[in-house]
Amino acid sequence: MSDINQHIARITTKLQQLLKQYEALQKEQERSRQLILALQQEKKEHETELADLHQQNQVLKASLQSLEPAEKKELELKLTQYIKNIDKSIALLSQ
Repeated sequence: MSDINQHIARITTKLQQLLKQYEALQKEQERSRQLILALQQEKKEHETELADLHQQNQVLKASLQSLEPAEKKELELKLTQYIKNIDKSIALLSQ
């Protein structure tokens, strides 16, 4: 009879361990879901910002015709750098 009690005790202990692991995994999954939601929101914000900057870029390109060649070149370099930085941010968020 004591063998049966020991066996039941071991099964009970293992079940308790499994329940603790299950609860820990549930908490981790919830944290992961929250992180995913936050990153998706941040990605949407960056995509919106990128779209705005592309629109501003188009407007600036239209106005570049009246700039001096040196000013035009400098502005184009700055815009290119801004766009690269935004694209990098979006790529990092997409991972």
